[in-house]
Amino acid sequence: MTDMTLLQFLLLGLGTYRVTRLITRDTITASLRNAFWGKFPPESSRLGYLSTCEWCFSVWIGSGFVISAIIIPSVTYIVATVFAVSAIAGLLTAYEDK
Repeated sequence: MTDMTLLQFLLLGLGTYRVTRLITRDTITASLRNAFWGKFPPESSRLGYLSTCEWCFSVWIGSGFVISAIIIPSVTYIVATVFAVSAIAGLLTAYEDK
């Protein structure tokens, strides 16, 4: 990956947002979060806290996307596009519901 285009940047950014939210807040992953928090309580464990902090977690998700884009760009951008489209749909739905 030499120069990242604006489109690539937006795909990775929106993909990072969506995956971060999926892991830290969405209902579908609540059972996984609760099991993790059983071993690493957020109030007494840095690792547990990391799983509740969207700012903190997004650094790791974003890093994963960027490293993956360097190693296997074609797959990464397909995955990022799926999550980016989901992010846009979710944001538009939230806006529409206001």
